[in-house]
Amino acid sequence: MSKVPYPKFTLGGSLTGDQQTFFEKNGFIHFQGVASPEEVALIIQSTEQIQKRWLTEGTRKINGVPIKFGHDENGKEIVHRFPFTSQFSEPVHSFVTSSRVRSLMVLLPEGARIAENEKDGVIVNHYVNTPDSNFRQMGWHTDSMRDIFYGKKVLPMLNVGLYLDDSSSDKGGLRIIPGTHRQNMFSMLFKKAYFMNNEEDKNEMLVDAKAGDMVVHDGRIWHRVAMSPHMGAASRRRVMYVPIILGKYMPKSDESSTPFYHHFQKLVR
Repeated sequence: MSKVPYPKFTLGGSLTGDQQTFFEKNGFIHFQGVASPEEVALIIQSTEQIQKRWLTEGTRKINGVPIKFGHDENGKEIVHRFPFTSQFSEPVHSFVTSSRVRSLMVLLPEGARIAENEKDGVIVNHYVNTPDSNFRQMGWHTDSMRDIFYGKKVLPMLNVGLYLDDSSSDKGGLRIIPGTHRQNMFSMLFKKAYFMNNEEDKNEMLVDAKAGDMVVHDGRIWHRVAMSPHMGAASRRRVMYVPIILGKYMPKSDESSTPFYHHFQKLVR
């Protein structure tokens, strides 16, 4: 793993030239302190309310996308992966549609939009390392593979991650391979075994983030989430992901079928 530290930035009203250049070269960018502690707490509280509702009502899918369930350190059933979260949470929707997220559209060609009701919508991932957890790590993958399963041309996209917990190596943490967003199609398809490969890469970089930080990555970049060396509450890692996409508008509804790529979610434990 690369030991070279990367620069972290402050998000202003618009991105600076240096920030855009860094992203274009590396395929990711890290902004510190984008959301306040109070805002993060409201988002977490709202996801807990959504979780209670879905468990009570026996909800298994949202707009055709499966909800991923598991158990926490107390054996309590929890939601590990929340799809379309902003449709059920005003604090999430408020952040997603704020100028902080909209300012990032400069990193994509004209026509980019926030995909609240497309793909899997706004996702909240809740990782926790317990014997009964179904979400402790995530193997190497690119987000753009979804376009291939939809039969679409691979277009640039952004995944905007808002950290709801501190995340470093003690939580496993996000690992990325800088610059791989510029790889060719063959490399994107075959460089690594999707989701099954969790091995450390000599060129990977640990994203060391605090709650409230925002880390943006290009959907074509290779990345993974490593397993925390700790168990239980000490391993908890929650991140909200906002997709910004291009291309044909393809909204989801209750009648939408389950995308084929979700069969790979069974490999994510």
